Amino acid sequence: MTSSNVQLITNPDSPFILVDGSSYLFRAFHAMPPLTNSKGQATGAIFGVINMLGKLLSQYQPEKMAVVFDAKGKTFRHDMYTEYKAHRPPMPEELSSQIAPLHEIVKALGLPILVIEGVEADDVIGTLAQQATEAKHDTLISTGDKDMAQLVNEHVTLINTMNDSLSTPESVVEKFGVRADQIIDYLALVGDTADNIPGIPKCGPKTAVKWLNAHGTIDRLVENADSIGGKIGENLRNNLDQLALSRELTTIKTDCDLPVHLEDINRQPPDLEKLQELFAEYEFKTWLNQVMQGEAPFSKSNGAKAHSQTLTRKSPTQSASQSSEPTSSSMKASQPYETVFTLEQFDQWLERLQKAELISVDTETTSLNTMEAQIVGLCFAVAENETRQACYIPLAHDYEGAPEQLDQTMVLEKIKPILEDPNVAKCGQNLKYDWHVLQNHGIELQGIRFDTMLESYTLNSTATRHNMDDLALKYLNHRTIHFEEIAGKGKKQLTFNQIDIETAAPYAAEDADITLQLHETLWPQLETEAGLKTVFADIEMPLLPVLAHMERNGVLIDTDMLAAQSIEITEKLAELEQKAHLIAGEVFNLNSSKQLQVILFENLDLPVIKKTPKGQPSTAEPVLAELAEQGHEMPNLILEYRSLAKLKSTYTDSLPKQICPRTGRIHTSYQQAVASTGRLSSTEPNLQNIPVRSTEGRRIRQAFIAEPGYKLIAADYSQIELRIMAHLSDDDGLLNAFAQGKDIHKATASEIFGVPLDSVTTEQRRSAKAVNFGLIYGMSAFGLAKQLNVSRGLAQEYINLYFARYPGVLTYMDTTKENAKANGYVETLMGRRLYLPDINARNGQLRQYAERTAINAPMQGTAADIIKTAMIRIEEWLKTCPFDIKMIMQVHDELVFEVAEDQIETVKPNIRELMESALELKVPLTVDIGQGKNWDEAH
Repeated sequence: MTSSNVQLITNPDSPFILVDGSSYLFRAFHAMPPLTNSKGQATGAIFGVINMLGKLLSQYQPEKMAVVFDAKGKTFRHDMYTEYKAHRPPMPEELSSQIAPLHEIVKALGLPILVIEGVEADDVIGTLAQQATEAKHDTLISTGDKDMAQLVNEHVTLINTMNDSLSTPESVVEKFGVRADQIIDYLALVGDTADNIPGIPKCGPKTAVKWLNAHGTIDRLVENADSIGGKIGENLRNNLDQLALSRELTTIKTDCDLPVHLEDINRQPPDLEKLQELFAEYEFKTWLNQVMQGEAPFSKSNGAKAHSQTLTRKSPTQSASQSSEPTSSSMKASQPYETVFTLEQFDQWLERLQKAELISVDTETTSLNTMEAQIVGLCFAVAENETRQACYIPLAHDYEGAPEQLDQTMVLEKIKPILEDPNVAKCGQNLKYDWHVLQNHGIELQGIRFDTMLESYTLNSTATRHNMDDLALKYLNHRTIHFEEIAGKGKKQLTFNQIDIETAAPYAAEDADITLQLHETLWPQLETEAGLKTVFADIEMPLLPVLAHMERNGVLIDTDMLAAQSIEITEKLAELEQKAHLIAGEVFNLNSSKQLQVILFENLDLPVIKKTPKGQPSTAEPVLAELAEQGHEMPNLILEYRSLAKLKSTYTDSLPKQICPRTGRIHTSYQQAVASTGRLSSTEPNLQNIPVRSTEGRRIRQAFIAEPGYKLIAADYSQIELRIMAHLSDDDGLLNAFAQGKDIHKATASEIFGVPLDSVTTEQRRSAKAVNFGLIYGMSAFGLAKQLNVSRGLAQEYINLYFARYPGVLTYMDTTKENAKANGYVETLMGRRLYLPDINARNGQLRQYAERTAINAPMQGTAADIIKTAMIRIEEWLKTCPFDIKMIMQVHDELVFEVAEDQIETVKPNIRELMESALELKVPLTVDIGQGKNWDEAH
């Protein structure tokens, strides 16, 4: 196989394509999951860039195309302004290591690479685009850099391959509010924090647009600077010299003396032998298979769109199925979306939904509050044969002049049997929300099979946010219509019922359509990974309705108790404030970091432990804690003040406001796809952060109460992560200690300090407990010394003694780190995976943090899997048991139930058995169960 066998397909009418390679590189690095090959080499950015280049090659088949990268070192802008790009952090090793192989692949694809010393990529692109314009040749610049908009004209168009959007002279005005020839002045006024270009202080985009629309250019604006009133006018007049500099810095040069000319830049045939070698080395299997069959990657036969089709604005309903992402090759094409206004249309959709193998469901509502939200419209999508069909059924748009819509009661009545049928499979994005909304209308959504948020989360919990907009961009290369685009922002934002249907319908139907596309893309990836498929199918999906029911149950709050506590905290805060003023010798604002810096580090002359990124002395909590440990009174007082103020604002003041008027209870929202390890979190309110050890924290828990005639039961796994450590490490000492039911911290103290179990002192047990939990979280000797207030040498001695007595733990830790470095991830006992992109980083801090995570994540993740499994099993039992009991809260390793008083002793054994048998370990799982009229008493 040789390059000479490949015939390059060209298109004489195709544009001259210039690719902003540096922009692509960073975007791909941050957008792609942390891919590595079997040798541990990072490949995500390489894959992302080649995929985007391939898309351009497939669509345009250009004769002339070049990929331009920034060269190392300074340019004329650094000479002009020493602070230019000064705040940019160094390139991560995981990214820089991918540059050389990327260049090799680009060259093997037959594309010229331009890296010109002393000239930024923007200026190279600007100069070549100008040469093409002078030659009357159309240029397409592929970039995500807003600065490039200044180059747009009748011959120069920008394309953003992340969302397929094009920037023409008309769309630049639409996007920025100014013409392309005004972009330089616009950027100079606004400034650029990424490049550290100053701009005019407090001049945002709106002000810049207003000035340029009024005056046309910066020159005319400067001439009339005296007429600009207010503080912003003063800022303008005080920074005229700086404005001239900003303007020069933001101007892309189009007349650089380059070693290459437009005529020299020609695409060459790809070198298939070299591509085979490179694709094999970096394990890009799809592309490797193509070249091994003698096919040129990204040839027209592999799915190019005609040039004339591509240079048009993408409509909201346009399918993303032509993306070159390998995961979207199986997706069906979308039909235009349908807005359902008539009974005939609705009946057709009812028939469609009844026959569909899978229904994508979404609701549009009046609120994000699950207990209050009312349906405004319903969205559905189905796949039939080779097409997808999606619709929006408006039901309650009530703006002035809204068209007549189908009767909501009739529609919900007719569609209820389908939505409640467990045999009709449904998918959605964050379906727990839609479950609640439908519950508000007397419908219990059943047949929930797939949730794309959870599919993405299970595939890679750390790679991206799991909202639909981000997932569509990542997996489908499609930019969805964002809610702010149709509803506005801030105080003037409309609720969905106020949005005109013509605008709302494409947004709504797209939600259902894109969700179905995402499922078609994500599910095949999960199916090929047995462990991940099990986590998704046996844990995450069955847990969704469990959490929904638990949220619906809610918890009762004693508002009088919280009100009394709020008053007491207010008084305590005032006392602390007075005491702080007395120590400082002056009045100051305890909530002001700037004033606190002066008091602590200037007036009181305390040592500066750490500085902020701007070089100011830090007043962060760890700094204050360290100063307090040194015996300084003020830092300790500030810590107490902050702690109490946070409890007041977050809980004692806020909890009563979060009570649902309809139920009289608080209904927290459990977040299933946030914590990377698999643990649940909660919001509004956050139940995970209520302190359990402080007096004030326990008082807040006392305000979580049971109804009259009921009590709360708190069931808590005992030392679950240490038990998982014993199982994973297979260490005889730990296994025996747990098997014999010993106090593990006393047993560890006995081993470390060489004393009989019954002779272990309280202090020795405390030290052993710190070692036990510290090692689980990868604590160093330095950290342990700090926690125990002993020397670093003594802390290291404790750790050495621990590993000498429990050698299996050390072996487990070393083996786990080695496997993580080889695989790029670690797994829980149930197969949940946590990727560690920094595990092979050259940066020591990043690598050590990843190593600590590698040790802890299997334990923390397995603990999460265990309690989730227990919740699923308990929910199944609750469906059939005759007892008056509800599961109302999950916090860390604890489940809380509200139970009729006379049934408590009957249900306790059931709860204990279901929790303790959730997963079989080499040591017993044990559950502590308490009861009381309030949460603190039960705990």
